[in-house]
Amino acid sequence: MFTEVQILIARIRGELERLRRDEAGYSTEAVVVTALLAALAIAVIAIIVIKVTQKANGINL
Repeated sequence: MFTEVQILIARIRGELERLRRDEAGYSTEAVVVTALLAALAIAVIAIIVIKVTQKANGINL
């Protein structure tokens, strides 16, 4: 009987430790934030390229 109680306590401790360290949602959040930042950077670069091209086309030689 004592052995079963020890096994049960060990399993409960292991499960609590697993729940305490569960970071599965963090990786998904990090991927989404990274993708949004990359999309924002691409949009900013596109706007800069358009503005520079317009200025370059406006130069009279």
